[in-house]
Amino acid sequence: MDMQRREAFLFWTSGTMTSSVLIANLTQDWEESIRRWHLEFFFIPTTVITLATLLANPVLLTCIFLSRTLRRETRYLLVANTLIADTLFLILNLATVICNTVRVQIPWLLCELVTAVTVTTYCCAILTVTLMVMDTYAAVRWPLHYHDILPPARTHRILVGVWVLAAVYPFTLVIMMEVQRGNPQEKVAVCLVLISLGFIQLKDVVGIHIYFFVAALVCTLLIFYCYIRLYMVTRTHGIWQSRFSRARVTLLAHGLLLLLYFAPGFVFAMELSLFHRKDISQDVRVWISTVNMCVFMLLPRAIAPYMYGLRYRELFDTLMQLLHKDRRLSPITVS
Repeated sequence: MDMQRREAFLFWTSGTMTSSVLIANLTQDWEESIRRWHLEFFFIPTTVITLATLLANPVLLTCIFLSRTLRRETRYLLVANTLIADTLFLILNLATVICNTVRVQIPWLLCELVTAVTVTTYCCAILTVTLMVMDTYAAVRWPLHYHDILPPARTHRILVGVWVLAAVYPFTLVIMMEVQRGNPQEKVAVCLVLISLGFIQLKDVVGIHIYFFVAALVCTLLIFYCYIRLYMVTRTHGIWQSRFSRARVTLLAHGLLLLLYFAPGFVFAMELSLFHRKDISQDVRVWISTVNMCVFMLLPRAIAPYMYGLRYRELFDTLMQLLHKDRRLSPITVS
């Protein structure tokens, strides 16, 4: 960063710089760091992972919604909601990476809206995988009353509530910022969730940190509680005796997937805390953000559809039936 921009940065932190100048300088510095380190090539793994996931997600969603049995079970509705949230997240993330790579000038309002939807889909996926753990606990803890506790209609209402809960805070921030901003037509060279939230953080530091911290803490505590209770309830059933029992493998697989879902969120929280630190190099912040956005956040979404398709027997059987049905129809179509 040259002397002029360093002075602008210090002027910004004092709170007297206008928002348009702040956004322009910040995104330009960010873009220069990306070009200097050739980080635009990270769009290659982003594209590959995203396309691999987008090939699998619609297939599983088709299996769930075409099967009357699957779409009436709570766990498969939760899987479908996770896949939908992940698909929307991947599409928005890929579009953002491509626009940043080809240097498309994006209106700041559009960037804020993309940020709000991206945060909503990410939080919705986190909340849904937490509900999946709670659903497993409820099915094991109260097997006789499980279907009465969570019928399909109630599950639908819960999922609508999850989307609303995930969307309220991000869109409220966007509305508040647009009311305060005087120039809605300004454009930015780089549109990133980190930059958008980092800029909003100047106005609402406590609110953003509380939002992410409380949400992550509540979900983590619920997951640990449910898994500990599951072990205590089932430890006398003999399902944990074998080293490679289905229960152990399932717990390990789901634990790894949950770790991959939650870890990028904690990294992102660290990015927000480092965003305004003058003792941290701009290049370090750009590297962490790029790797987290282009790799870490995509890994759980790439693994999830293949794990669900292989681990859930009914879903796997439905998938096989669908593939075999297509194979039987192919010769007829050709003839």
